[in-house]
Amino acid sequence: MITFYSNQKIGDIVVKFPNAVDILKEYRIDFCCGGNRQLITAIKEQNLNEEEVLNKINSRYNEFKNKDKDINWLDAPLKELVDHIVNTHHTYLYESLPIISELTTKILRVHGVNHPELAKVHKLFHTLKMELDEHLIKEETIQYPAIYEYENSKTEDNLITAIKVSKELEDEHTGAGNVLKELRKITNDYTVPSDGCNTYIAAYSILQELESDIFQHIHLENNILFPRLIALKK
Repeated sequence: MITFYSNQKIGDIVVKFPNAVDILKEYRIDFCCGGNRQLITAIKEQNLNEEEVLNKINSRYNEFKNKDKDINWLDAPLKELVDHIVNTHHTYLYESLPIISELTTKILRVHGVNHPELAKVHKLFHTLKMELDEHLIKEETIQYPAIYEYENSKTEDNLITAIKVSKELEDEHTGAGNVLKELRKITNDYTVPSDGCNTYIAAYSILQELESDIFQHIHLENNILFPRLIALKK
């Protein structure tokens, strides 16, 4: 499905799909100061392939919008559920966290004097990023391998390992949720001030997207994966 066209303003594309920032940066297209220009203008100035750029943006957007649809994770094999979490939500975090880090740092430097709350936004996000980095490692090196091994061999020791670490992961989910709630509060539900630039808009937009993805990630684990593991033990 085609959602974005070259006659749209670059800033409007980023507002609707913040992860387009990564693609724009790849092509050295200015989405900040040049955000009020049509995408086609930047494409022509840099002699880019219009179809290639648009296909990348639309394909990435469709992948993001179509995740988690029409799948009953209560019945799917545990390996498929874990693969989905890694390929969808972990991949999203690995791609998005560096982008948000750069954006929040930039708006702090540019707008921090007039908007001192951005110092707290910057600190909260980077605290969250550090905790998420450790959290993903714990999932990918301890719990998920134990689940894969249990699926292959049905060895109870692997199931016990997967269940045991679930409690730690659930506590970490609560911590991440609390940081996200604080971010939403301090940004007044991600309301961009009247003097906010396109980078400001992009930062707040992708932070909201991050919140949505993390909550879906937590839902899949707290409400589906962890209870299914416990049910197997019983």
